[in-house]
Amino acid sequence: MDAKTVNILAIESSCDETSAAIIQDGKVLSNLIATQKVHEQYGGVVPEMASRAHMQKIVPVVDVALQQSGIAKTDIHAVAFTQAPGLIGSLLVGACFAKAYAQALNVPLIAVHHMQAHVLAHFIDDPKPEFPFLCLTVSGGHTQVVLCKNHLEMEVLGETIDDAAGEAFDKVAKMLGLPYPGGPLVDKHAAQGDPKRFSFPVSQMEGYDFSFSGIKTAVLYFLQAEKKKDPEFVEKNINDICASVQYTIIKMLMLKLKKAAADINIKHIGIAGGVSANSGLRKTLLEAGAENGWQVYIPKFEYCTDNAAMIGITGYYKFLNGEFADLSVSPTARAAWS
Repeated sequence: MDAKTVNILAIESSCDETSAAIIQDGKVLSNLIATQKVHEQYGGVVPEMASRAHMQKIVPVVDVALQQSGIAKTDIHAVAFTQAPGLIGSLLVGACFAKAYAQALNVPLIAVHHMQAHVLAHFIDDPKPEFPFLCLTVSGGHTQVVLCKNHLEMEVLGETIDDAAGEAFDKVAKMLGLPYPGGPLVDKHAAQGDPKRFSFPVSQMEGYDFSFSGIKTAVLYFLQAEKKKDPEFVEKNINDICASVQYTIIKMLMLKLKKAAADINIKHIGIAGGVSANSGLRKTLLEAGAENGWQVYIPKFEYCTDNAAMIGITGYYKFLNGEFADLSVSPTARAAWS
């Protein structure tokens, strides 16, 4: 093996996806994800069940990731893992496994912030953004506008003060009677609906911050009023409701992103996080890019949702920079990263 080659085993276990990846010199050799279907019947992730499922799946997932990569475990140079944020029980499983693996191989341990990893998913494949660039990170737990100065130096310019955009999508889906996870189903119905059919309020926050609690309340009261007039209102209008809600959420996201891009005069723009898989948001961003002369970057769908490849690519840049953690590092449910 070339002495300059860097092989990293990456572990992602922040919520309900057990994922392992092997990264070699910044290239993804394997990226395995084991989903947890058990939560669907409960309409959301049950933390205790999630952590138990991680314990059952993490060893086989890592084994298969190694097999698919063609890399022997003795050729691993570092172990990267999600240290924060997420469900504490789920994080603990990944952290304990990563510590034990690194200690057994006598290789460095690398702690990774989940949201930073979402941003660095842009550097898994070409084309890669030029620095500085703006990234709109949108997930079930976070919504942020991030100024990326280099691979490891980032500044959160604005974020949600209450609910995240992904949470708003899921809560609206639940109001409409759609099964968990509802966000992708809202997107699916929205593709067949009229986004201007119903009007919902657009929050007006100072600076680059967001608020999505208002639209959830507005949709709730709207549905209650309409169902009093017609109990079958949702069934008859679900495509238009989803399209109108999605249009409003995307409008709120794009208003802040456009403002930040104009204020800082940045033309390289990306999106990241689970909600960046939303087809409406992707289309709107590409249209805004053409209108404003932006160079737009959107990761492949498989790197938008939670996955270990993004943890590994972040671990790779931290490895090159000598940013290692010792065995006393602890996972944290909430943690700032800029």
